Formats: sequence, C-alpha cells, structure tokens
Amino acid sequence: MSKRELVCVSCPIGCSITVELSDSGEVLSVTGNTCKRGDAYARAECTHPERMVTSTVKVEGGRLPVVPVKTSSPIPKEKIFDCMTEINKVTLKAPVSIGDIVIENVLGTGVNIVATNND
Repeated sequence: MSKRELVCVSCPIGCSITVELSDSGEVLSVTGNTCKRGDAYARAECTHPERMVTSTVKVEGGRLPVVPVKTSSPIPKEKIFDCMTEINKVTLKAPVSIGDIVIENVLGTGVNIVATNND
C-alpha cells in the first residue's frame, strides 16, 4: 500500500488530499477533499492523469507569425511530449480562424488541436 499527497485543482479552495493506493494502483481511499469534485480529481489523477495542452503553431502569410492552439479536451499526461512533437511539425497558411481544426484526432486520442485566435 502507498499514499499520494495532492493539492486539488478542481476549484479555488485547493484542498490537501491524501490518496491511499493498493500495491496494484487501485484507489482504496480519498481523504481531505471538501467536495465530490476533489474526490473525482484525486481518483483520476492517481489512475489516469490527463492535461490540456496549449501551444502555438507557425502561420505563413498571416498578420502574426504564430497562432495559439489548444487541445479540444484533455489528453493522457503521458502523451503530452508526443503531442507537442506533432504540433511543432505544423505550419498553417493564413487565414486561420478561431476554432479551426489544426490537427484532427492527435495521436489517435480522439482529441483535436484547435486554433484559439485568428491569425
């Protein structure tokens, strides 16, 4: 059995949460959270952590040299560096609009990389 200490990021309170895990990585208990979101966050963080990814992509012929992009939803934490590799391969041609899909289904995750501003 092991314990993980986390600070919850589900709301501004920032509860200190303790998660007890079995030797196989199964969540046995969650304590310290003051709401259900904290419990859900702690369980997900210990069993399948995910993150949003934000970056920029090069733009040719636009008013700016880059446009900001993000994942349309969180991706598995272990895929962040591979996701950045894919994002860094992209060069767009202007015009680029907010919401344009820059990379569809990045790394087979079912998540798109989308533009978050106009070029």
